[in-house]
Amino acid sequence: MIDALRRGAVPESGLDLLATGLGRFEAALDAELDAVAAGGAVFKAVRGEYGSGKTFFSRWLGERARRRNFAVAEIQISETETPLHKLETVYRRLTERLTTASFPPSALRPVVDAWFYALEEDALAGGAGEDELPGEVEKLLAARLAEVSRQAPAFATALRGYRAALLGGDDTTAAAVLAWLGGQPHVAATARRFAGVRGDLDHFGAFGFLQGLLTVLRDSGHPGLLLVLDEVETLQRVRSDARDKALNALRQLIDEVHSGRFPGLYLVITGTPAFYDGQQGVQRLAPLAQRLATDFTTDPRFDNPRAVQLRLPGFTQESLVDLGLTIRDLYTAGASERVKTVADDAYVADLARAVGGALGGRAGVAPRLFLKKLVGDVLDRIDQFEDFDPRRHYRLTLASDELTETERNLAASVDDVDLDL
Repeated sequence: MIDALRRGAVPESGLDLLATGLGRFEAALDAELDAVAAGGAVFKAVRGEYGSGKTFFSRWLGERARRRNFAVAEIQISETETPLHKLETVYRRLTERLTTASFPPSALRPVVDAWFYALEEDALAGGAGEDELPGEVEKLLAARLAEVSRQAPAFATALRGYRAALLGGDDTTAAAVLAWLGGQPHVAATARRFAGVRGDLDHFGAFGFLQGLLTVLRDSGHPGLLLVLDEVETLQRVRSDARDKALNALRQLIDEVHSGRFPGLYLVITGTPAFYDGQQGVQRLAPLAQRLATDFTTDPRFDNPRAVQLRLPGFTQESLVDLGLTIRDLYTAGASERVKTVADDAYVADLARAVGGALGGRAGVAPRLFLKKLVGDVLDRIDQFEDFDPRRHYRLTLASDELTETERNLAASVDDVDLDL
């Protein structure tokens, strides 16, 4: 966790220790996770300005989901790598970044293997002998995927091909077939012929494959999938035709979630207020705007955590200081007690004010940079150098190459503008 903060990144685990201001959402989100685990489906939209903690929120929610043995996948939406209007690319990224409590990305193969193991166990429990086992597993496979096969028969066909390759000792073909099942393009023709499938996954087939993946996850011991589509505001910067297709794809995906097609799916999107409220975003497609409409005219204290759209409160100066003190205390647990003495509460507060001031007084966008400076520039040096005193030996500097574009804009001063007089 400390190393991630040192790099200016969101930690992958232990996020409950850093959660500030998220307690208001816990009861509602836990209830929704429980509903998904029981066979329901949920869609949630998260809004917040840059620096308000949208990525942190999604990973914090992912931690809570993994405790319930959910599978989790976080996908960054981008025009080139993962365009939202091509759902086959979204499905492919999902399988590439699929994680469970036991397996890092990609957990697709362990999940599929666990599914076949569960089918074998069920067949044996039903009284099948060793000679009858392959046939009984095939019957169970057909029964479990009956609903999926009506929409995407190739999903079950590929699973049969994968198992046949494994039983035949051909791991190369098995891996290639599994790659095709995961939506990968350009799979060898020999592997596709062996499995009895054709071509590549397309936009419309992605829905059926997602449905199949949810079935496999459930039967292999994972009651749900938390799928996060992060940074959907990037849709505002793509060509108008691609943007319209992407917004419609999002509307279609939301409708499929609400129709009950994807039992066990908790779908989350994150974006800026400009995406939800601006004419280059959600408001461009009236049916999508209607589905996401949420009243934010009241005091944020009274926001409804059960609503389709959540507003992240962002950081204040006080909550930024509280977070800094928490990180310092966590750091001290594995370092010299001198760290807490030198970087006392007053100094942490001073550093938080300095970073916020350097960013135009915007404490809401300061957490990433503040924690990076606190850990890497201050706490590490106190821990390693006995004579280091940040009040005498450290002066806050914000180099352009360590700032994001938004941070650079906030840090810019009128003194930086050259005027030709």
